[in-house]
Amino acid sequence: MAEEYDLVILGAGTGGYVAAIRAAQHGMKVAVVEKEKLGGTCLHKGCIPSKALLRSAEVYATAKRSSDFGVLTGDVSLDFSKVQERKESIVEQLHRGVQQLLKKGKIDVFEGKGRILGPSIFSPTPGTISIEHNDGEENTMLIPQYVLIATGSSPRELPGLSADGKYVLTSDHALTLESLPKSIIIVGGGVIGIEWASMLNDFGVEVTVIEYSNQILPTEDADIAKEAARLMKKKGITLVTGAKVLPESLEKGEGVSIKAERNGEQHVYHADQLLLSVGRSANVADIGLENTDIQVENGAIVVNEFNQTKESHMYAIGDVIGGLQLAHVASHEGIVAVDHIAGKNPEAINYETVAKCIYSSPEIASVGLTEKQATEQGFQIKIGKFPFKAVGKALVYGQSDGFAKIIVNDSNQDVLGVHMIGPHVTDLISEAALAKVLDAAHFEIAEMIHPHPTLSEVIGEAALAVEGLAIHS
Repeated sequence: MAEEYDLVILGAGTGGYVAAIRAAQHGMKVAVVEKEKLGGTCLHKGCIPSKALLRSAEVYATAKRSSDFGVLTGDVSLDFSKVQERKESIVEQLHRGVQQLLKKGKIDVFEGKGRILGPSIFSPTPGTISIEHNDGEENTMLIPQYVLIATGSSPRELPGLSADGKYVLTSDHALTLESLPKSIIIVGGGVIGIEWASMLNDFGVEVTVIEYSNQILPTEDADIAKEAARLMKKKGITLVTGAKVLPESLEKGEGVSIKAERNGEQHVYHADQLLLSVGRSANVADIGLENTDIQVENGAIVVNEFNQTKESHMYAIGDVIGGLQLAHVASHEGIVAVDHIAGKNPEAINYETVAKCIYSSPEIASVGLTEKQATEQGFQIKIGKFPFKAVGKALVYGQSDGFAKIIVNDSNQDVLGVHMIGPHVTDLISEAALAKVLDAAHFEIAEMIHPHPTLSEVIGEAALAVEGLAIHS
């Protein structure tokens, strides 16, 4: 017997479960289908576990230089099993929290693989969901009025270079390491690769990053990427940019070795293990899209500004639509989609107001246009920069590398972009994101009285620096 729902959501990651809660708040009868665990990649294989490891790495690195603060601890050692136990404890606590939230919202949870069926005896239009249960029970059929696809993404592999979990790893494998390698090659110097490089370096691993582009963090502002490279090299990380990895050259045995071509020459790199960090692919396979008119382009589902697919009663959000692959973006897309279903006339997301964060050491955060993007789009710009070394709280904190950079439209003084590298900038960036939402001018940020001593003063001073009026430089 099939059960009817107002909304069925495929995938209960951050985007899916937030959308489910929002739908329940609107009074809808909601079901979510999840083949693994509630919370999805972000909670179990991404945001939370990786940040827990990064925090342990930060504490370890700080403890090793505690004498700089006048704190003498003696020899400092790392118990990696305890690091992993702490990570798992945090993940499990948050997992229980998600379970309670869905229970509170009276949202039905089905464990298994969900597929979209075409027109059938259950429904004249595509959308009936067949659930293949994890426990092997007979398939369940759900008949929804609306479907929301939130199936997320998986680590991408390079053609000819596949992960085996022993010598060649993805981030999924790396999160469950029982012990740390002495050395590692990271293929890919984007966000995930740089976070892992920073973390493993702080844990004492010898790290080499091989990046195809001519700069690490190719989507970030060039000044930020340059400073990040400088500071990572200062920490002892080897960065190889403008290099093409040759998968066929991979050799396994006493660790791994692989060749990369750079400036017409081939170089060989050796390490205990290799970590593939070349992006993520949308999970669009085997979910029944072929039974619908939903369009897939470049491996991702096509949606409109309200996350509606070509099938008007079906929506898609998060990594599966191939936009900004960020948990907070997926959550908000879920809210917009559900509000649209409910007839609440939501505002479409302006992705230029979305803050992006990199949790390396030092941290990196940005919102809006880079300097290159602003110039390419024809803006006449002004720029203000201010260093953390001139911020008292940064010196007190013991992390004074980095700076804030504000890019302004010279014609109307609106802030076009804010880019930061330094201590706790992933927390500071929300002020800049609010400024973007409100179309604030740089002088309005400068007029805000930033409390002293705080790290946030770097934003106020950078805003003043746009007109050459920074006080402390």
